[in-house]
Amino acid sequence: MTDRDLSSLKDLPVPAPRAEARKTALDAATQAFVGSTAGDAGEPQGNVVPLRPIRATNEPEGRRPMRIRSAFAIAASLAGLAIAVPAALHVLGQARMQPLSGIDTDRIAEQRPLAAARSAPIGQPGVPGLALPAPSPAAPVAIAAAPAAPPAAVRPAPTVRQGGPATAAVESGPRKRPAEDGRAALGGSSLNEKSKQVAGAPGTALAERDRLSRTELEAALVGATVSARVRPASADEAARRVGIQKEIVALDAQVRRPDAESRDRFASAEPYPFRMVAQEPVSTFSVDVDTASYSLVRRWLNAGRLPPREAVRVEEMINYFGYDYARPESAGAPFRPAITVLATPWNAESRLVHIALKGYELRAAERPRANLVLLIDVSGSMGPQDRLPLLKRAFAMLVNELKPDDTVAIVSYASDTATRLASTRVAEKSRILDEIDALQAGGGTYGEGGLQRAYALAEAGFDKAAVNRVILATDGDFNIGISDRAELQRYIEGKRRTGIYLSVLGVGMGNHNDRLMQALAQNGNGVAAYIDTLNEARKVLVEEASQSLFPIAKDVKIQIEFNPAEVSAYRLIGYETRALRREDFNDDKVDAGDVGSGHAVTAIYEVMPRGAEAKLVDGLRYQPVAKPALVEPAAKVAPGAERELAFLELRYKLPGEDASRLVSLPVTVPRANTAVQEAPADVRFSIAVAAFGQLLKGSPHLGTYAFDDVIALANGAKGEDAFGLRAEFVNLVRMAKSARR
Repeated sequence: MTDRDLSSLKDLPVPAPRAEARKTALDAATQAFVGSTAGDAGEPQGNVVPLRPIRATNEPEGRRPMRIRSAFAIAASLAGLAIAVPAALHVLGQARMQPLSGIDTDRIAEQRPLAAARSAPIGQPGVPGLALPAPSPAAPVAIAAAPAAPPAAVRPAPTVRQGGPATAAVESGPRKRPAEDGRAALGGSSLNEKSKQVAGAPGTALAERDRLSRTELEAALVGATVSARVRPASADEAARRVGIQKEIVALDAQVRRPDAESRDRFASAEPYPFRMVAQEPVSTFSVDVDTASYSLVRRWLNAGRLPPREAVRVEEMINYFGYDYARPESAGAPFRPAITVLATPWNAESRLVHIALKGYELRAAERPRANLVLLIDVSGSMGPQDRLPLLKRAFAMLVNELKPDDTVAIVSYASDTATRLASTRVAEKSRILDEIDALQAGGGTYGEGGLQRAYALAEAGFDKAAVNRVILATDGDFNIGISDRAELQRYIEGKRRTGIYLSVLGVGMGNHNDRLMQALAQNGNGVAAYIDTLNEARKVLVEEASQSLFPIAKDVKIQIEFNPAEVSAYRLIGYETRALRREDFNDDKVDAGDVGSGHAVTAIYEVMPRGAEAKLVDGLRYQPVAKPALVEPAAKVAPGAERELAFLELRYKLPGEDASRLVSLPVTVPRANTAVQEAPADVRFSIAVAAFGQLLKGSPHLGTYAFDDVIALANGAKGEDAFGLRAEFVNLVRMAKSARR
C-alpha cells in the first residue's frame, strides 16, 4: 500500500485473507510513524513520501510532541493488532505453527531514520549495532503462532519476493521447498527465501529453540522497532532486538551456503556423445562467448562444494580466458580461423581438432558511441553485499570506463518500476554516479515491467550511430508479471530486431535463474556474465568492456563436415545449448551468437580415426559400409599430398547487415601426430580447461584422466598470466579434488 491508495488511517481496507490484512496494517503503521517523523522535520525521510503533506501551522511547540507520540501509539497499536490478535485466536484452535506472511523489512529499513538501518538492510552482514551483546537466554523472544494459510477458495495475492502468502505448512523438521502446484510461492534468495530450519547451526539457538522462521523473526523485529519509537527501550529490550537481527543474519548465511537448499535453475542438456560420420557427417553450432558458467563454478568451489553438473558449460569455461590467437587485420574480415590437430591427452586412440577464432579488435577511433540503459533489480533479496552493493560498485567502474560522448540511463525495478535517470551523457559523470549510489533494495521483482520500461527508454533515445544496449543486472527470477521463459524470449527477440541489444549480469546464489538469464542474453544479441567478486566485475566491465559492449559480428555459426575416409566418429566438447540444425547454417533468419571486439572463441572436437568405429558400436548386418563420396581413401592418396580430415565453414554478419558472409577452409591431417606438449601454450591451456569441465560434468570419455593431470597440463601452459587468472584456475582444480557434491 502506498500514499496514493490511502489518504488516512481510517480509510484502511480490510482484505479477506488474513495474511494480506496483516501486511496491509503493518505497511500502514510503518507509513504512519515514518510520515510523522518526516513531518516533524518538514522533509521526507530517505525515499519515503508522507501520507499527507504536513502544512506549516501555528501549533504550539508543546502540542507537537504530543501529536507525534499519538501517531506512534496508533502505529504500534495497529502493528500489535495485526500480529498478536489473529495469532492468539489461532493458538486456541491449533498448536502447529505457520510462518507469518512476508514483511517487506528491506523497505522498512530504508524508512527508519536510524543511521544503522540506512547503512544496510535488516539482516545484512555489517549492520552497525550488531556488535552489541546477544540477548540473554533468560529473555527469549516470544512470538505467537500465526494463523493458518487462507482457504483454497481465496485467491492469493500476486507473488512477490517479500510479502507473499506462505505456501506450505511448517513441519518440526527441516523446512521443505514450496510445492510447485501453481500457487503463489515466495521468490528471492537469502533475504526473502521461504523460512528455513537451521537446527544445529552455530549461532541459531533462538531459531532452533522456538522453531522461528525468518518471517517470524522479521515480525518480531518490526514489533520491537515500533515499540521502541513509542517509549525508550530498556537495555534488555535493546539487546533482544539486536539478538533478533543476529538470528536473521545467521539464517541468511545458511541460505547463501551452497549446501543449503538451493533454488538455482540451469538449462539441462546432455553432453554430446560420439556421432558416427557415416550417419551424421556434419556438425553445426552457434558460437558462444558467455562466461557466466566459469564464475558460477568458481563460487561453488570456493565454498568447498562441486557445482551442479547443469551449471557447468564447458565452452563458457574455455572462453572465459583470453587467448593470443592469430589476429585479423580489418573489421571487414573480422575472423581469422586457426586450426590445430593434435593427440588427445586422455585417449591415445583419438585426436583433437582445436578451432580458434580471434575477433577483430576495434581501435579507439573506430569504436562507436555507447547508448546504454542500466536495468537494475532492487528487490528485497538484492540487499546482501554480493548483490546490489557489488553491482553499484561494478557500474561505477563501467561509467568511469566510458567516453564523455557515451550516454547512460538507469531504470530500477522491485514491486514496481522507476526511471532513475533519463539518458545522460557521461560527461555529467557525477549525476550518473549519484543515482547509482542512491539505489536501495526492497520489494518484489517486477522484471517484465522493468524490461518494458528499459526498452521504452532505449527506443526513445535510440541512436543510429551508437551501440544501443540494455544491461540487465539481477539475482534471480521474475516473480511479478510475465515470468514464462518462452514468452519473455519472444519479447526480447522482437526488441532485438529494432537494433537494441540485451546483456545480462547475474549475482547472488540461492535463487539464481541461470536458465532464464541465458535465454534472454542469447536472444538479445548480448552476453551473459556472472559477477561473484569485484575483480570479476572489473574483468567484465572494465578490462573486457569493448568485448561486452561493441559487437564486430553477429549470428556467427560454425559448420564442419568430417571426411569418412579419415574419421569414423566425432564429438563436440561443450556447446550443447548452442546446437543448430544443418539447414540452419544457410538460413540468415536463424539467430546465432554475437562476437565482440577482440573476443576469442574456441571449439574443440574429439575425433576417432577411421576403423575405430568397431570400438564404439557394433556393425550393421544388413547395411553396407558407406563409401566416401568426395575424397579418396587414404591408401589411394598420392604420397606427399595433404589429406583432408574435415572441411570447416564459418558464417557471420557484419553489424548493420542482414546478409551473411562465408569463410571456409579445409582441415588437413598432420604428417606427424602432434603431441600435446608440442602445441602452443594457449592451445594446451584451453585443452586443460576443457578436460576440467568434463570432469566436473562426470564425462565418461576421459577414462583415467584426473584432476592431477589437468593441473600438470595447465601449470605448463600458464604463460605470462598478467592478471593471475590461469594461476587461479589451477587452484580451483586443486579445490575440486577435495570438494564434495
